[in-house]
Parts: sequence; structure tokens; C-alpha cells
Amino acid sequence: MTDPTPTPTPPAPAPAPAILDLGPQVRIVARLARDVTDEQLTDGTPCPEYEVRHLLGHLAGLCVAFRDAGRRNFGATTDTSPDAALPDLDPGWREDLPVVLGELAEAWRDPGAWTGTTRAGGVDLPGEVAGAVAADELVIHGWDLARATGRDYAPDLAALEAVHAFLLAAAAEPGRDGEGVFGPVVPVPSDAPLLDRAVGLSGRDPGWTPRG
Repeated sequence: MTDPTPTPTPPAPAPAPAILDLGPQVRIVARLARDVTDEQLTDGTPCPEYEVRHLLGHLAGLCVAFRDAGRRNFGATTDTSPDAALPDLDPGWREDLPVVLGELAEAWRDPGAWTGTTRAGGVDLPGEVAGAVAADELVIHGWDLARATGRDYAPDLAALEAVHAFLLAAAAEPGRDGEGVFGPVVPVPSDAPLLDRAVGLSGRDPGWTPRG
């Protein structure tokens, strides 16, 4: 006699998170940082509270924090809010920054970094969200640095596309009312270049110049 009870269908496996190689964008940021002159360290940036030296210090700190978040190496580097103090540069930053940039990219090449839960800035995050935030920091702060120092900037396209999607989704979350991840969204025409749209979603004016 046939058993009338249907065999339960096993649940479909969860889709693997999209893994983004941060290496190409890391190399772009490293080249921008390498070309900063000592005289430019006190210049202003699109981040109103940051001079170039603070922006570079922030980049160094976030690389360490998100490197350790990817490795699940929790401690002071992952538990401290980025707003705890104004970042600045260590004396050996020209040698140290390329190293921690490379370590960040390497940590997030591990597929395990994009799964489960991790922590950065004292906040617990899904791995794939933390990876998206790391990409966002690299792309948007790369733009900040390029604008502040008068350099051309073409971010890695895969990273830019991922960051735009991340910022667009963040701005559309209920209750945001025009607030993006970093502040009020700056309206940008829908047919503007993708980089300009991402910059606007980050709360920056794509037309910013050192004098404006």
C-alpha cells in the first residue's frame, strides 16, 4: 500500500553571497594615496571635518577594522566607533597604508568572510553587509581623496556597481526620508554617470571642488 503522506521537500539552500574582489579598488586607492604630497596633507576634502591627513588616517583605520572584521579577529579594532576621535596619520603611514589596504583585500577574498555575522565599528553586521560597507568606504573615500588632491578618478567598475546598489537600497529603507548612510542624499539626475549617482547617494555633491 502506498503511503499517502507526501515526502517533505527539503528547503532550497540559501544562495551564496555575492563575493566582490576588493583588490582592484584597493590598488586604485593605494595609487591615490601614494601621490599625495606633504603639502596637500592639510588641504580640505569633501568631508567637512576632514583635512587630507584625517581622510588618510580614516582610510588606514577602516582598513584595519574591516580586515579584522573579515578575519573575525574581534577586539579594539572592530569594537571602536569611527567617530570616537578625529583620525590622523602615523609617521610611517606611507609604508603602512599600502600594507593594510592589501591585507583588507586579502581578508575579503575568503568566501567565509561574506557569511555569518561579524563586527565593525562596534556594530554587529552580516558578513555580506560588512563587505559592502568596506567596498563603499573604499569607493567613496577614494573619490574624496581624488577630488581633494586634484586627481582623476575611475573606480573599479564592479566595486562601483556594488556600492551604488548598496547606497540605493540604504536610502530606500523605511524611515530614512532622504537620509543616506552618511547623511542627506544630494539629488543627482538619473542619467548622470554612475559614480556621480553613488556620490550623491553618499551625501556628497558630485560637483565639489577644493574651493567649493
